[in-house]
Amino acid sequence: MSNRKSKNSNLLHGECISQVQRTLRERFCHQTPHSNLFGVQVQYKHLIELLKRTALHGESNSVLIVGPRGSGKTTLINHSLKELMEIEEVSENVLQVYLNGLLQINDKIALKEITRQLHLENVVGDKVFGSFAENFSFLLEALKKGDRTSSCPVIFILDEFDLFAHHKNQTLLYNLFDISQSAQTPIAVVGLTCRLDILELLEKRVKSRFSHRQIHLMNSFGFPQYVKIFKEQLSLPVEFSDKLFSEKWNENIQSLSEDKSVQDVLLKHFNVSKDLRSLHMLSMVALNRVTVSHPFLTAADLMEAAQLCSMDSKANVVHGLSVLEICLIIAMKHLNDIYEEEPFNFQMVYNEFQKFVQRKAHSVYNFEKPVVMKAFEHLQQLELIKPVERTSVNSQREYQLMKLLLDNTQIMNALQKYPNCPTDVRQWATSSLSWL
Repeated sequence: MSNRKSKNSNLLHGECISQVQRTLRERFCHQTPHSNLFGVQVQYKHLIELLKRTALHGESNSVLIVGPRGSGKTTLINHSLKELMEIEEVSENVLQVYLNGLLQINDKIALKEITRQLHLENVVGDKVFGSFAENFSFLLEALKKGDRTSSCPVIFILDEFDLFAHHKNQTLLYNLFDISQSAQTPIAVVGLTCRLDILELLEKRVKSRFSHRQIHLMNSFGFPQYVKIFKEQLSLPVEFSDKLFSEKWNENIQSLSEDKSVQDVLLKHFNVSKDLRSLHMLSMVALNRVTVSHPFLTAADLMEAAQLCSMDSKANVVHGLSVLEICLIIAMKHLNDIYEEEPFNFQMVYNEFQKFVQRKAHSVYNFEKPVVMKAFEHLQQLELIKPVERTSVNSQREYQLMKLLLDNTQIMNALQKYPNCPTDVRQWATSSLSWL
């Protein structure tokens, strides 16, 4: 009987852990409008006012949201639209069109996507239009309901806005901004971009039709606010099914956020990047450690997660190289020290390697030149070295100029962790990097 009880409690516990994983991963991976906004309340108020004027009063507007990646541009627009759609008058009337510069790579594709999102494929049918503007105005005309004065407000969200500026003649932007300036269908154009010089990319005729409203997001919060965000992001919501477990989990997160070692990890992360995506990545890696037998996060989990997130990928590649390839990298570094970062070719590296072999003939095997060449090419495939200029068909491979993409510190750290590295090879590396 007791075995059955413990089995049932384990099963419930397992379901609880699965729900925790699902809830928090959804929060970290998707910019859900249910999560809180951090440090952008002023910008949020500005944007929601702008959208309400379009949705409720039929006033056309255009605005650009500018900020680095991960600063919360998409979260800001999602929150604003969620609040807007909660107004009954708006939810029945307003249409939304999402375009992305990475997907809609020219105006023709963008127009097809607008037609699809506005459900107007049957209206356009097989009609032939003389120009983009004519087609676009026909689409907007089709949205007019009842008399010509009242029509559905349309909100256009243009993600990666700077890529739309590279379209031929910027026709889409011109027509969108032109309509937002005239007394036609009420539209709001919201552009999201990372580029501060975005207005420089716009043509004169496009720029003159843009309202020049810009909302800047710059992650202006300090470290105490960052710790608070960390705590909020890892806390379980009130509506979580198991109230007792939820309380214990939240108490654990509270004590974690006050832990000195956790604060040190967060401070290091904060100093590298204030980007909330990197904080989500750290939390996600730590969350993977949570299991039925280990149901709560610990400081050790976060420290291990921080180590994994800040791992040097190139140094990790060096750990998996053969001794010959390690020798070639040390030879390249030796050449860099002698010739002060000047490019080198295979022949120079091979000569340097031969000198080392002759000195240490008893401990290092002397490989044949084609084998060394193969190892050299493998380093190029791993992108640890790269050609200085494009390769021509006639040029000999041995004399093609190369550049090393590792620095001295990375090489020394990799050699210290390299399993069974010959002592002579390690000494050769230290002698060639003696200035470190």
